[in-house]
Amino acid sequence: MIISEDLLLAYGGFYETYETNDTIFYEGTMPKFYFQIITGIVELNNYHEDGKEFTQNILSDGQSFGESFLFDDKYYPTNATAKTTCKILKLPKGDFFNLMDHNPEVSLKMFQCLADILHNKYIMLFNISSSDPIFKIKTVMDCLKGNNDDHKYSYQVPLTRQQLANLTGLRVETVIRTIKKMQDNNLVKIENRKIYY
Repeated sequence: MIISEDLLLAYGGFYETYETNDTIFYEGTMPKFYFQIITGIVELNNYHEDGKEFTQNILSDGQSFGESFLFDDKYYPTNATAKTTCKILKLPKGDFFNLMDHNPEVSLKMFQCLADILHNKYIMLFNISSSDPIFKIKTVMDCLKGNNDDHKYSYQVPLTRQQLANLTGLRVETVIRTIKKMQDNNLVKIENRKIYY
């Protein structure tokens, strides 16, 4: 958890439940809340004119989202969609800043979190410019796995092939072929359709 549930509740936070495919916020609307996922999976995404989805990020239990948008008066540049049933702790913008003012250790943690988000965005931006599908998929897996465990095949990738396609800008057919090629090259292991990296 970025911020403890008790602290968020003490400053005016409240729980809200979203069902699968509910929109939590829309691109083009004004940010009003800090969001922290208690349970569930949330996807940040955009849609091209032709209706094709582009996934910005996929987040789960304990992660927050939308916090960087609270620091200026600009509209959301993305949508947030519940990909599973989600229980989310919401804190109104004014209460969020009040909490930050009175808890400098939380402010520091928040800045570290924002720095991590920016770091991953730079990596993903460079990733998108590559024409090599293995490089694109491996970069996403490296970001997801992080520095938690360097052992080969110790990390189960929590994304579907379609989600990998949406995150990398590749077609799902290309992702399927590339994952197979990565398995042949001992970069990943597949067991019961699950990808281990």
